[in-house]
Amino acid sequence: MSVQYNFKDKVAIVTGASSGIGKKTAEMFRQAGAKTISVSRENYDVSDEEQVKKMVDKTIDQFGTIDILVNCAAVNQSGKIGDLSLKDWEYVLKNNLTSQFLCCKYVAPIMKKKQYGKIINISSIAGRFRSALSGIHYVTSKAAVIGFTRQLAYELSGYHINVNVVCPGQTDTPMLKASLKPGDEEKLRQIIPLGRVALPEEQANVILFLASDAAQYITGAIIDVNGGQL
Repeated sequence: MSVQYNFKDKVAIVTGASSGIGKKTAEMFRQAGAKTISVSRENYDVSDEEQVKKMVDKTIDQFGTIDILVNCAAVNQSGKIGDLSLKDWEYVLKNNLTSQFLCCKYVAPIMKKKQYGKIINISSIAGRFRSALSGIHYVTSKAAVIGFTRQLAYELSGYHINVNVVCPGQTDTPMLKASLKPGDEEKLRQIIPLGRVALPEEQANVILFLASDAAQYITGAIIDVNGGQL
């Protein structure tokens, strides 16, 4: 079930919008009236500084402002530390952490100038604890997103910019399905108190709430959407 929001006259950028949580979030922003830029690797690589600059400039040229930024772009890899190369480590950190830094760096001045903005960074349950499915580089990147978000919220709080982080649990997305081995889904159902993985729209509902003015007194918060897992 989707909650109804009104984002008429708002401009939103959603990265990682080609599939999963990012795709559903962008769809729901459009349904709620927002002018929405869906960013995927097919049009911009948000781990590349020059491409992020172009993305932001194009949005300003087209819409004149940016009200909402959702950093959902990410990659996943498994593997234990002894099996990982430096290239593996840098690839995951660049896509999951540096991408969020770059997008926030170039969007924040626009929000500061207008004294308004909503930034929602996507971490993971893995960043809150650990992961049975993903590698140490993925877990590290997602834990770092939490620290990055809390510090950025502090830095931008005087400009009426809300910065929060959502930590999804296992969600029915192509990324999760690619990580599962036979029998894993049943194991997940057994360890999740609500007894199932989340739907993408259940994550998107929380993201839209944080982007709305109903959440104007929430900043620097870590929002767990994980079916009750500790």
